[in-house]
Amino acid sequence: MTDRLVITTDRLLDIVSGEVRVGQALVVEDGRVVEVVAAAAAPPSMPASVIDLSGLTVVPGLIDCHSHLVGDVQEAGVPATTTSAAQEAFIGVRNARATVRAGFTTVRDLGSFRAFVDCALRDAIDAADVEGPRMQCAGAFVTAPWGGGDVVGLAHDIVLPADLRFGVVTSPDEVRDRVRRLLIGGADVIKCIATGAVLTRGGVPGAPELSEAQLRVAVEEASHYGAFVAAHAHGAEGAKRAIRAGVRSVEHGSMLDDEAIAMLAERGAYLVMDLFDGEWIAEAGRREGWPEETLRKNDETMETAVVVFEKAVAAGVRLAFGTDSGVYPHGMNARQFAWYVRCGLSPLAAIRAATLWAAQLMGWEDRVGSLSTGRWADLVAVDGDPLADVTVLERPVVVVKGGRVIRDDRRTA
Repeated sequence: MTDRLVITTDRLLDIVSGEVRVGQALVVEDGRVVEVVAAAAAPPSMPASVIDLSGLTVVPGLIDCHSHLVGDVQEAGVPATTTSAAQEAFIGVRNARATVRAGFTTVRDLGSFRAFVDCALRDAIDAADVEGPRMQCAGAFVTAPWGGGDVVGLAHDIVLPADLRFGVVTSPDEVRDRVRRLLIGGADVIKCIATGAVLTRGGVPGAPELSEAQLRVAVEEASHYGAFVAAHAHGAEGAKRAIRAGVRSVEHGSMLDDEAIAMLAERGAYLVMDLFDGEWIAEAGRREGWPEETLRKNDETMETAVVVFEKAVAAGVRLAFGTDSGVYPHGMNARQFAWYVRCGLSPLAAIRAATLWAAQLMGWEDRVGSLSTGRWADLVAVDGDPLADVTVLERPVVVVKGGRVIRDDRRTA
């Protein structure tokens, strides 16, 4: 016996064609779409197995390709040094719930400071012990010593536990070792820190930190396990090293030059740019008295990031939606859509970046990213037309994951 469900809609965005289809029904079995038909032709079903989304516009479940669900919101302090791994995990439970209730039913979680805690959270969600999105996990950051993914800012004589320095590498051989351990240990994707970071104390975002040889080894080793590599790279030189090495995506990319943008377009690598979090840092950081160095780096990278994004759109670079959640409070992911539209994408393209294109980046286009046959019945229903006003996605009314209602604000209306 299979569990059958019928989801009836007034307006359904076909993300592949870009058309809004009226009066459609999704026939769902065991959490997956098996048929999309006219609502009038939907097979008979028990009342308890019908979800009626009349009066709303339905889009596929949203995807954030750059998230950090584990631990509290990262600030200007030293991360993951005042909480245990267990505390980090329980905070992640709260963050996962906020994320999925915001309509983001899938995330690519690009590393936690404490190794493998993100994988444990993923497994708890998959086992239905915890409510949250589907996750691809990086397990830890592969980073140079004192680089953008290391724990920096403590006194020099403090010795950190091994799980906080799991991905610190100094040679190609060490990269190969860590990548292998990460993937065998449960990671789905590898995250390499190719340049400095904005929030790392003393870090220089434009400075390259991993060599091209190290990045190439990461890509080669990951390929043996069918995994992709994502490269954190603000600066142009670090991004070019990563692109030449064959990474699947460049993250942030806030200081790319024209050559790096052209290389992305030519080689088909994805660019995942976070813009809203820079706005958040500028406002919250000044309100809370963050160090001037951090605020300066954020202002500089935000100014250049807007230009890079506009150029990338014009150059036809493959884009995917990623917000760096964990820099700002979880559940606000959809506030980035307005930034994408402001910087050159149409509302439809911005939604595709968070659905169809994001799924392709992850290699999960046969599972998520659309409501086509065979995909998980993950969807978001909103009051309004996101193709006319993309900000309606910031206010989901109903969220469904795998045919199960996660959020329904109509119940309390």
